[in-house]
Amino acid sequence: MIWVIPYHSVEDVIFGEGLDTEPTVTTDTQSPEKPLPGPEPCAASDTYPADWSLKTRLLFTSSQPFTWTDHLKAQEEAQGLVLHCRAAGFSLPHSIAEPRLSTDLRCAFQQALVYWLHPTFPWLQLFPRIGADRKMTGKNSPWTQDEALQQVLMSEWALSFTSLYNLLRAKLCPYFYVCTYQFTVLFRAAGIAGSDVITAVMSPTTRGLREAMKNEGIDFSLPLVTNDPNKKAKASETSECDDKMQESDHTSEGEEAPPDSDEDESFSWLEEMGVEDKIKKPDAISIKLRKEKNEVKLDHRPESVVLVKGTNTFTLLNFLINCKSIVAAAGPQAGLPPTLLSPVAFRGATMHTMKARTVNVRTQVRSGYKDQFSLEITGPVMPHTVHSLTLLLKAAQKGSFSASLYTHDPTTVFNTAIHSQNCKEMDGAELANCGLHPMTLEQFTQSSTLGKSSLRHLDLSDYKFTWKC
Repeated sequence: MIWVIPYHSVEDVIFGEGLDTEPTVTTDTQSPEKPLPGPEPCAASDTYPADWSLKTRLLFTSSQPFTWTDHLKAQEEAQGLVLHCRAAGFSLPHSIAEPRLSTDLRCAFQQALVYWLHPTFPWLQLFPRIGADRKMTGKNSPWTQDEALQQVLMSEWALSFTSLYNLLRAKLCPYFYVCTYQFTVLFRAAGIAGSDVITAVMSPTTRGLREAMKNEGIDFSLPLVTNDPNKKAKASETSECDDKMQESDHTSEGEEAPPDSDEDESFSWLEEMGVEDKIKKPDAISIKLRKEKNEVKLDHRPESVVLVKGTNTFTLLNFLINCKSIVAAAGPQAGLPPTLLSPVAFRGATMHTMKARTVNVRTQVRSGYKDQFSLEITGPVMPHTVHSLTLLLKAAQKGSFSASLYTHDPTTVFNTAIHSQNCKEMDGAELANCGLHPMTLEQFTQSSTLGKSSLRHLDLSDYKFTWKC
């Protein structure tokens, strides 16, 4: 069979949109090659920045075949799972002449696809959770009308969540995600992302959620607001307004407020013009409404990302365990606990592997036809998976491949810097047993540099990386 497809629809074939493809398909096309759209790539480097956003799928393309990823033997699959459970790092040569014959490479590939999840219901897709109502509609959810079952699920979830946090605190887990139907939280161990304490980044948030956290005594910051000088000035003005509002409240209760020299000075120019009686000064209610309006503007936006550090992350843990609003009260996700995603095993977790399949496409170029080989990875793709796979492909594909990374957009903001610019680099020696490959750990101890963007495209040419956000 020959399928004639334009070059820009190759991904449609790879993703199976409109075509029922087998794991390996060869097609002929008549369209010329076209460059991928996007900004100019950065300068070539031996590595690339850590990306803390979650990916829904990866698409690798290369002039070298990916047949070494197909049809793993039972022994290779078992060995890969054992290597993962033992957190054993793989060691590969600079270039592999015959990847298909390399047992170590195929075992390492199986090892890289493993992730741990709680809870698990095989008939439900538990990632992503934000915007997943349509995919869950009509699915069997026996806990929806059963409060006793909901309590059992939440009790088991709380134990798993606590287990993960304890592993994180012991530096046996580098990071993990809590995915609710409204927001996602990324917990990172001390020593990760340039921080010497445990950190938690939450996004998106609302004013109600932030107020609830304040009431529980959780000290947090809004890094995308406080790092912006203009927004910092606005935040300072809001704080001053709060103080004035409180003074006004005391005055209304019969207490005499002390004279505010700053306020007198701010309106002195009106007196010089003789119009001070015609201008109404803002009262406490107006100031409060203005503050609430500014806070609500942040809701559900990247700027609403919340950063929690140190011992406050333990308070956040207890807050999330006891917060009823993290579970939907109605709809397809009603009564379903948040999804826990981790690169290492924890209490109550289930081992899963991401799906991988290869597609071969033949495209026409000036000199004739060119074989284009592709490898697609689907599932919740965590940061360490991206790095592990690029290490494998770097050796197997002879230092040349391209990768398209599809980001779960609400988690893009997790690349925001969580430290001061003068923060020193962290030593990952204490995290040696956290389950990451030494080169992956070296990348993850470095400070975040992508800001509010995430990696969308990676290119490896002659063993040098370039990337686009």
